[in-house]
Amino acid sequence: AIADQFDIPRVYGSWRELLEDDDINAVCIGTWPYMHKTMTIAALESGKHVLTEARMANTTEEAKAMLEASRKHPDLVCQLTPTSTTYKIDRIIQRLVREGFLGELLSVEVQALQNRFADFGGDLHWRHDRELSGYNTLNIGAAYESMMRWFGRGTNVMAMSKIHVPYRRNSKGELVSVSIPDHVDILYELANNAQVHMRMSATTGHSTGNQMWFYGTEGTIYIDQKQNVFGGRLDEDGLSEIANPLESQAYYRVEEEFSNAIRGVEQITMVPFETGVHYIEWSEAVSRSAQTRKMVTLPL
Repeated sequence: AIADQFDIPRVYGSWRELLEDDDINAVCIGTWPYMHKTMTIAALESGKHVLTEARMANTTEEAKAMLEASRKHPDLVCQLTPTSTTYKIDRIIQRLVREGFLGELLSVEVQALQNRFADFGGDLHWRHDRELSGYNTLNIGAAYESMMRWFGRGTNVMAMSKIHVPYRRNSKGELVSVSIPDHVDILYELANNAQVHMRMSATTGHSTGNQMWFYGTEGTIYIDQKQNVFGGRLDEDGLSEIANPLESQAYYRVEEEFSNAIRGVEQITMVPFETGVHYIEWSEAVSRSAQTRKMVTLPL
């Protein structure tokens, strides 16, 4: 039906059949994370360039296997679809940090709260299914991916999590247990010992939504729900809005970057497999810490 709707001339019986077609030189893998490792390695072994949807994989082990496979085929382009939730503010935050607006970074507060109450007996989404999603929980990996762009990688992680809705209905209408948390509190350290606190939840009805605070020795930056940017320096009375013109903002160009890299005119920056390994590793560390009630040191 899709082939008819979009006038696609060639239809394959399976993804493996597609990989056997020598006329295809690049593939986009759009499944849930549980198949990304299998399909990526098979595609590379078939000589195809690979664009994989986020999140990269279910586990750190799978992500590292994908990275290792990509390094065995340096002539092939490998890219992960980046999180697009912070395109509007990526460049301005990077610029402010680079120019020293904050001074030395001391602490970060990240709040990503969905404005909904606990959905008891609700439908089982693939993001609730451990077999399909692995260690990917809420949007913690995407948030960490953005944080890495601005402040680098974490070194130590501590977390507590809750499953407020322990049962959901699958496609057959059956109640099944859920093992992926719907509420997480995370503390982690950056390389300069600054502390980051993340709060993420799908059970926070009437919440104030998303916001971020960056506190430094010389200044403070605040990002509101609509990703407006406010800042204040040590010698100022408070916060004022910082201009962020549209023409200065990043924008979605994943397929363009992928195609350019294949043609040899651009290097992949958003995002390479190495970045994916880091955010999957961090996501797994969050789960390990929450399960053991102990701090986890990175890399795993």
